[in-house]
Amino acid sequence: METIFGNLQGLKSSQLKQLQRLYHQRIPGDRITTSEFSQRLAAISTEVNQPVCAYVNRRGQVIRVGVGTPRQTQIPPLELPRYGAERLSGIRCIATHLKGEPPNEAALTAMALQRLDALVVLNITGTGFTRRGGGATGYVKEAYLAHLIPQESRTLITSPAAFKVEESQIQSPSWNISPPLGLDDLAEQDLVDLVENLEAEFQREFIAQEVDSDNDRVLIVGLMTSEITPLQFQDTLVELARLVDTAGGNVLQTIQQKRSRIHPQTVVGEGKVQEIALTAQTLGVNLVVFNRDLSPSQVRNLEMQIGIRVVDRTEVILDIFAQRAQSRAGKLQVELAQLEYMQPRLAGRGRTMSRLGGGIGTRGPGETKLETERRAIGQRISRLQKEVDQLQAHRSRLRQRRQHEEVPSVALVGYTNAGKSTLLNALTNAEVYTADQLFATLDPTTRRLVIPHGEADKPQEILITDTVGFIHELPASLMDAFRATLEEVTEADALLHLVDLSHPAWLRHIRSVREILAQMPITPGPALVVFNKIDQANSETLALAREEFPLAVFISASQRLGLETLRQRLAQLIEYAVDFR
Repeated sequence: METIFGNLQGLKSSQLKQLQRLYHQRIPGDRITTSEFSQRLAAISTEVNQPVCAYVNRRGQVIRVGVGTPRQTQIPPLELPRYGAERLSGIRCIATHLKGEPPNEAALTAMALQRLDALVVLNITGTGFTRRGGGATGYVKEAYLAHLIPQESRTLITSPAAFKVEESQIQSPSWNISPPLGLDDLAEQDLVDLVENLEAEFQREFIAQEVDSDNDRVLIVGLMTSEITPLQFQDTLVELARLVDTAGGNVLQTIQQKRSRIHPQTVVGEGKVQEIALTAQTLGVNLVVFNRDLSPSQVRNLEMQIGIRVVDRTEVILDIFAQRAQSRAGKLQVELAQLEYMQPRLAGRGRTMSRLGGGIGTRGPGETKLETERRAIGQRISRLQKEVDQLQAHRSRLRQRRQHEEVPSVALVGYTNAGKSTLLNALTNAEVYTADQLFATLDPTTRRLVIPHGEADKPQEILITDTVGFIHELPASLMDAFRATLEEVTEADALLHLVDLSHPAWLRHIRSVREILAQMPITPGPALVVFNKIDQANSETLALAREEFPLAVFISASQRLGLETLRQRLAQLIEYAVDFR
């Protein structure tokens, strides 16, 4: 039985049958509509006293009938047979309207969201003709034909500064609306010619975008609740843009919403979801990233309404870790974190749980495992847990051997991109990979360092370890999977807490690192705060840092400033830590 969508309350069975009979109507494939079909639709709309929409494919078959406006009856993006920035959906909508006015913005927005071949709006009167035997036949006063038109240019805004872009700078969807037409004029419109020309233009525009960027074109969505301040909220958006940039995506725009609480189905409100979908269409976005964790059902609901992939902050971080892991231990821990995160989400990936195909959120050692059953995933997680336990035991033996040799150890900790690897290279002439990126290194690196002895004049050797960088609200799956790596922190005699003083949110970074250290199962040793990148910090920030942290050391690892002072303070820290070990 043919389904009628929309508001069916109060409709008689005879009226429902008339609506269902629309599915048996055929329109010539090269025509947008016919006078007979338009009048029939108008007659039914007049009788039910509501707008009616008929969706027709390019073979002239009616594939969907709805009672309501184009906005109320629109087809979810993932249910459309054709979808993509380079083409139209292959469906046109013929809609009735009870008022005598051109298509409104809501109807045009629905057209843009569905990338319809065309939107026909039939303005009808409230009375219509009366056929022999009674009953309204409907009367079309005038008709309007609307369709999308390609935009000549879409500016690519590269991350991480995209969050600063004003909405007025982003082009809105472009469409063309005809003057009022009679039904005979409307019936003469050539659908094939219209669609072929439009899709040729869209294809040229799409190819130009692909040449412009081979990476994911990303739209960031930030939700602000009463839990954080506006400044903290902006900091999180800047950081998320950096994460996307590190993962290889280009941030085109950031959409924000302030709500008292999270919408349980879609995180943001219904209107904002429509805005996200429309912005994604306008900019040619192929990935939406939210600034908070999403549940499987939220991902499914959002992808159904927006029509493109939706991921959260945790998935972006996991993707970065998958790209950065070099050693077997690192890859092992990343795979475990990915599987633990994705296991409850296998049923939440829309119509399919496949994540293969490239792009942010699809990389890493565990990606092919996501195609298997939950039981197989669980078994794989169990095996990985055992291997991580073995890794934990192996590293514990290495640490015991070092402790037996009575060589003091220091762990470098800090927020990601604080300059830990650069400092290790500067102090020990190591060749650890460094880059101005988040999570540039994952695998811990230990090197010997000669520093002055606290009391005697002779030098002493210590071990200094570069650990994985921390980040605000480090995903729990990563905390668990990287426990073997994080134990390097808890087992060290002392910590060097490195802080990027040039970062606007350096105080929040200190708090985040301390919160993560407080969650460690074993309390870490004493820590020395070291402010890095002083050559890039302004005088006001330097003065505030000296006032708040009078015992801290101030250096520039890249410029090798303050390293001798750091060695001396490090010797004092080791002496203190060993005495109280």
